[in-house]
Amino acid sequence: MTNPEERNEAAEHSQAKGSHATAYWTVGRGKGELRSEELPEPKANEALVRTLYSGISKGTELLVHEGHVPKSVAETMRAPHQEGDFPSPVKYGYLSVGIVEEGPDEWKDKAVFCLHPHQDRYVVPLEDLTRIPDGVPPRRAVLTGMVETALNALWEAGPRLGDRVAVVGAGLLGGTLAALLRKFPLQRLELVDVDPAKEQTAKALTIGFAAPESAQSDCDIVFHCSATSEGLRRSLQLAGDEARVIELSWFGDAPVSIPLGEDFHARRLSITASQVGVVARARRHRRSTAERLELAVGLLKDPVFDLFLSPDSSFTELPHTMEQLAAHHDGSSCHVISYPEG
Repeated sequence: MTNPEERNEAAEHSQAKGSHATAYWTVGRGKGELRSEELPEPKANEALVRTLYSGISKGTELLVHEGHVPKSVAETMRAPHQEGDFPSPVKYGYLSVGIVEEGPDEWKDKAVFCLHPHQDRYVVPLEDLTRIPDGVPPRRAVLTGMVETALNALWEAGPRLGDRVAVVGAGLLGGTLAALLRKFPLQRLELVDVDPAKEQTAKALTIGFAAPESAQSDCDIVFHCSATSEGLRRSLQLAGDEARVIELSWFGDAPVSIPLGEDFHARRLSITASQVGVVARARRHRRSTAERLELAVGLLKDPVFDLFLSPDSSFTELPHTMEQLAAHHDGSSCHVISYPEG
């Protein structure tokens, strides 16, 4: 790990020389560092973005940090603008918010979201940027990628009037999904988690909460977000006959054990994977990924999403922050990284 003096020098160098940037790289299992790199001049269809905030998705990014991406899906799980290959060295991340410093006049000084790794300045095609609308604070906009993932799952599941729905796992993704679901005309919506402290999240969202053993069953849809075998097992038990479990967890290379000979088989249940890499089948022919992102960032006008943001950490301390997050894993919020002013 680089020491604080080296990190500060890298950041200062990036700011002093406009043709350079500083980026975070995973360089080994559980290890990261800040690296200086050259920036190309933006072309006519590109923009130079100065980062204000980025977010750490503690599920996927910690799996990358700890080297748990299976070789069989390494290409499929590549993020936009990723450099390097799994397990390392790799520049990975996908929740970045910044200001366009150079580009066409209609883009200059606009706040934008980009699926880009943690980096203080970067050049990308204009088509990869999503404008942040008025009413969405840039800091909150780091959640755009999480809301997009939840939105895709809703398109996959298609909740209907009067449905009984459970969200198993009240971490960042489960909480974000529940925040969207609370606007649907459901008969019942319950957030389920082993941690009783997560009841505070449910109260803030004005929805029901239950421990796994006391959750209500006979659900029309169960969204599983806990990334545990126990959570998936309980999701199958909560689903009604011939209902669907929408699986949003990514387990990496961790083995998963579920009793397929019980509820799953006897009650003709279905498990459907929801993965944000492509638009859900129900909307794939009528919505592009860019349109999905535009919708997602607009949904962040709701201030309830501030529930899912951590206090800020400095970009210059990101290697240490990643180590701390890996040692004390709490998936209830998006960890916000703030960047020095340019």
